[in-house]
Amino acid sequence: MSKHKFTDVRIPIEEGNPAIKRIEELCIKCGACRRVCETDSAVGRMYDLESAGDNPICIHCGQCANVCPAHSITEQYEYTQVKKAIADPDKIVIFSTSPSVRVGLGEEFGLAAGAFVEGKMVASLRALGANYVLDTNFSADLTIMEEASELVDRIANKTKPLPQFTSCCPAWVKFTETFFPQMLPHISTAKSPIGMQGPTIKTYFAKQNGIAPEKIVNVAVTPCTAKKFEIRRKEMNAASRELNIPGMRDMDYVITTRELAKWLKEEGVDFNALAESGYDRLMGAASGAGVIFGNTGGVMEAAARTAYHFLTGKTPPGDFMNLMPVRGMDGIRSASVTIAGTPVRVAVVHGIDNAKQVLEDQAAGKCAYDFVEVMTCRGGCIGGGGQPKTHVPMTDEIRSARISALYAKDNGMALRLSHDNPDITEVYRQYYEKPLSPLAERMLHTSYYDRSGDLGPKGVVEKPQTSQ
Repeated sequence: MSKHKFTDVRIPIEEGNPAIKRIEELCIKCGACRRVCETDSAVGRMYDLESAGDNPICIHCGQCANVCPAHSITEQYEYTQVKKAIADPDKIVIFSTSPSVRVGLGEEFGLAAGAFVEGKMVASLRALGANYVLDTNFSADLTIMEEASELVDRIANKTKPLPQFTSCCPAWVKFTETFFPQMLPHISTAKSPIGMQGPTIKTYFAKQNGIAPEKIVNVAVTPCTAKKFEIRRKEMNAASRELNIPGMRDMDYVITTRELAKWLKEEGVDFNALAESGYDRLMGAASGAGVIFGNTGGVMEAAARTAYHFLTGKTPPGDFMNLMPVRGMDGIRSASVTIAGTPVRVAVVHGIDNAKQVLEDQAAGKCAYDFVEVMTCRGGCIGGGGQPKTHVPMTDEIRSARISALYAKDNGMALRLSHDNPDITEVYRQYYEKPLSPLAERMLHTSYYDRSGDLGPKGVVEKPQTSQ
């Protein structure tokens, strides 16, 4: 008999899940969590709980929390630990904000869906006691430098198999590790922006600012509950290994957009009355390519811009700056772009159920792509499991408003290419040397694991989905 209750109606959640939790007394047993886990996320229908040793398989996407009408399922709160770090005079607390937070946070304070509140968001973190506020968009540009270089290497030198899948979504990575481990060589080894931001702060940023790395408390502010799992992966301690400081993590805490809003309300911060503030220097500048990382298709578009430059030495043409075939809300979108006379076949996928279809088609030889972007959440990170529940379930109108806000920001920026970001140029000049350098490989790249054993003797199954 399972230790988990009501598994015929709802998804089971393990006590030690690092991303989400269930408040039992609030659960109304409506079945919404199970339906989304079996459909959009696919996971719930692809394994047998008994076979898995009564240990639920979870990729930590948090979509169950997004659809829970009773707020019984929430993220695991970490902001109370961050508050303690702020109160410790021996700690330097550094917040890094993901692109999608700035187009979601305002909804928690009565603003329209997609309101762009970057300045007030930064100011709110300073009001909470931040020592520094940095932009994870900087590391989105850094990810593009590494990921685009890897793609060029795979295409030109055939060093690794094609297609190359993106790696910035930790829920997608864990899904592949669990259900399709044979595809792991296809996933880019480039860490996600948060995965790069942490070690870069504790090495490069710390040295430039004369801060002892062990005093730094890194806090990622993100739309994504799965980042709470990602920062705790055992390999996410590159700075510890590089500096020989045992036990130090690259990123210490993750708080979601909803979590930040909850904290601000508890502290009585009048968000809408805040005067806007800007990011701190060195890792505060970002390109438009970094901004659109939060949208489905954004990573693909950003990488295509820089891959074009790497292969041709030229600025990409207008159609690369607004790569319309990869934009939109269709679950699977594909296009062919030509770079230096070479056709590059690309695809954009959002929703794990759609990713499952692409993986199966790829294995069956039904499609032939060179580069595939995958995001777990519909609409991309703007629809992440930690975003405001402005509407339950979230609507495509809300998702589209958030997406439009990020594209509008990109279109209005003079700097739209990751490789032109002066802060990126400087971090390579002073520290990483060049993309794919030995140091960059140690700090900015990672490896993956076959987790299929977690499924138990039955392995992958295909159970009927719960009726809608």
